[in-house]
Amino acid sequence: MKIICIGRNYAEHAREMKSEIPAEPVFFMKPDTALLKDGAPFYFPDFTNDLHHEIEIVLKISKAGKCIDEKFAHKYYDELGLGIDFTARDIQQQCKQKGLPWEKAKSFDHSAPVGQFIPKSKLKHVNQLDFTLEINGELRQKGNTNDLLFSFDKIIAYVSQFVTLKTGDLIFTGTPEGVGPVKRGDRVIGFLCSEILLDFEIK
Repeated sequence: MKIICIGRNYAEHAREMKSEIPAEPVFFMKPDTALLKDGAPFYFPDFTNDLHHEIEIVLKISKAGKCIDEKFAHKYYDELGLGIDFTARDIQQQCKQKGLPWEKAKSFDHSAPVGQFIPKSKLKHVNQLDFTLEINGELRQKGNTNDLLFSFDKIIAYVSQFVTLKTGDLIFTGTPEGVGPVKRGDRVIGFLCSEILLDFEIK
């Protein structure tokens, strides 16, 4: 199982990060050790002082595929969920300033909490999905898949040109604007179409 993350897939988030809006999907990967499941608590790592939340809709790949045509991409996932792409922003900035890769800011242990998954068949329009992130009851992020720069199908088709997708792989599809810091004691709750799919504490 691998975790594939799409960066800068919402224009307003790209702008808040002072990044260019990409002409094609940008992706990076996290190892399986980044996964945190079943509402388990997240333990704040001691190597960062500026850990940021990034809520994302997550696709679960349902069958293997390589060089998938975009018109068939919808057949390669049956479930969707929510996840957090935790980012050690201070570490990331240090790496960027030196022109170095910044996997250690994104790919550390348990940096990809995921919640429950629901069948795609329960959702009327995957291109019109509302999702939100609340921390301690306060709204932090709000997004709708209508604002994606690259649709789910486009992402699957593009990534599969370079990386073979396998059953169980997860694709984090990008975060909307509003990313920001978390701290110990925070309770993180993610909603997809008003249904809680993600709920955990930071310790």
